[in-house]
Amino acid sequence: MEEMNELQTLRHSASHVLAQAVKRLYPGTKLAIGPAIDTGFYYDFDTEHSFTRDDLDALEEEMKKIAKENLKIERFELPRDEALELMKDEPYKLELINDLPEGETISFYRQGEFTDLCAGPHVNYTSKVKAFKLLSATGAYWRGDEKNKMLQRIYGTAFPSKAELEQHLEQLEEAKKRDHNKLGRELELFTTCDYIGQGLPIMLPKGARIIQLLQRFVEDEEQKRGWQLTKTPFMAKSDLYKISGHWDHYRDGMFILGDPDNDKEVYALRPMTCPFQYQAFLNRGRSYRDLPMRLNETSTLFRNEASGEMHGLIRVRQFTISEGHLMCTPEQLEDEFRGCLELANYMLTTLGLIEDVSYRFSQWDPDDREKYIGTEEQWNEAQSAMKTILDDLGLEYKIGIGEAAFYGPKLDIQIKNVHGKEDTLITIQIDQMLAEKFGMEYTDKDGTKKKPYIIHRTSIGCYERTLALLIEKYAGAFPLWLAPVQLKLLPIADRHLDYMYEIKKKLADAGIIRVEIDDRNEKLGYKLREARLERVPYMLVAGDKDIENGVISVRSRKNGDMGTMTIDEFIKMALEEIETKRI
Repeated sequence: MEEMNELQTLRHSASHVLAQAVKRLYPGTKLAIGPAIDTGFYYDFDTEHSFTRDDLDALEEEMKKIAKENLKIERFELPRDEALELMKDEPYKLELINDLPEGETISFYRQGEFTDLCAGPHVNYTSKVKAFKLLSATGAYWRGDEKNKMLQRIYGTAFPSKAELEQHLEQLEEAKKRDHNKLGRELELFTTCDYIGQGLPIMLPKGARIIQLLQRFVEDEEQKRGWQLTKTPFMAKSDLYKISGHWDHYRDGMFILGDPDNDKEVYALRPMTCPFQYQAFLNRGRSYRDLPMRLNETSTLFRNEASGEMHGLIRVRQFTISEGHLMCTPEQLEDEFRGCLELANYMLTTLGLIEDVSYRFSQWDPDDREKYIGTEEQWNEAQSAMKTILDDLGLEYKIGIGEAAFYGPKLDIQIKNVHGKEDTLITIQIDQMLAEKFGMEYTDKDGTKKKPYIIHRTSIGCYERTLALLIEKYAGAFPLWLAPVQLKLLPIADRHLDYMYEIKKKLADAGIIRVEIDDRNEKLGYKLREARLERVPYMLVAGDKDIENGVISVRSRKNGDMGTMTIDEFIKMALEEIETKRI
């Protein structure tokens, strides 16, 4: 376990102060766990009471009282039998104690009348916990398992000073404004429907247009780099997944069609495309001259995520991904891996996300062999090859033990949403296991049969997740090339409409087609405000004088009033902005 820094120690202590306050106000509550996290702390409680905002405010007041009491926070240890006796009325603590190996230190922390099972550390007095805020209450399964009881989790945050807390709360308010789950609905990019199902978003025309633009951009760029497009089925018989290992190692995450115990033919929706794309390699005999073989696909995938994991567009059950699989010789592996990483970084740079990502070298956990296929030698070889490549590239990365796919190590490109929750955006994996399982071979220069290395990769990741991050990054104000509506044409009066339709045709002829005319009988100021609320990049205004001079008045979302220009001048400026994908 990593040592806590001072801020984490303070927040861990704040979680204990919260638990003490809950016990005072709701004495029958059972305690679960209360760790410090990156953004603050939380504590899970088992109680019949449903915590409301008013309850959180009351708990904050009680926490302030506990802080003023300046209770000493003292650590002590007990042998197992005494620890069990002390926690006899706390079933979750008993379970945690019983899970500790024999000989493990069992420590507690006491502050006034409150005692909690805890490894620590903590501050020495409750008065140190003085700048805090309870943020929300939500449901959480005990130990994160949906088979267990749903508990109530109270989230909070704490800082050494009130000024730091206030600054953080201001950042949280800004994050709420940028939250894609709220903003994406307000801008009519996507919606959801209870009777369609959780994790199954509906892309509205504007959101669908952005994803289409991203897909075209990705597929064109991949084609330039030698990738060949495939189109494979959305489902397959269980036989395919048994060969790949998904049936044994990923079945809980799959949507299965049919009864595996009774039906002769059982199908499953695909959770990934690799075993399908391998059939393109296996279509005929291959030689070293066919390698590298780069196969890409805009893949719709299905994963049976737990209901508690669903969040807007970031974690869903049906999604589309820029997937690819590359078969190569051992000699080609480093160059091809570098090419995959360069492609991913090019996409991130173009979208303006590159400064927001970090890199994780995800490795297997040799102490949990059931999760993986292959031998220790194969894992060591694959991980050694990837480490050499990453180090040769000079890439700064963290290591994630136990984060590998069941068939190989991977480089995960990580990114955080506006609330600080980290997810994987792009993955590049090295695999030498599945080629063996599928009998994939090529004839080398010396005439011998060899198995290719396989690189699994995405170039932009999951389109839905990428859209969510772009909404939050730009607060819905997308760059011109991605904006679902690039221009609003705003006639001052009805008599100016014909001129605006001429302008629209000239724009369309130049390739600028995501243009709308606001022909409502409203004042210009109202139309401009509406366009700004919709985050439209440019607004073109025309009145009598503009028509007389053959110009348009240009208002920019970013630069304000840009004065008048001819439509040809505007088209030249806009096309340059679109073609360079300027952020």
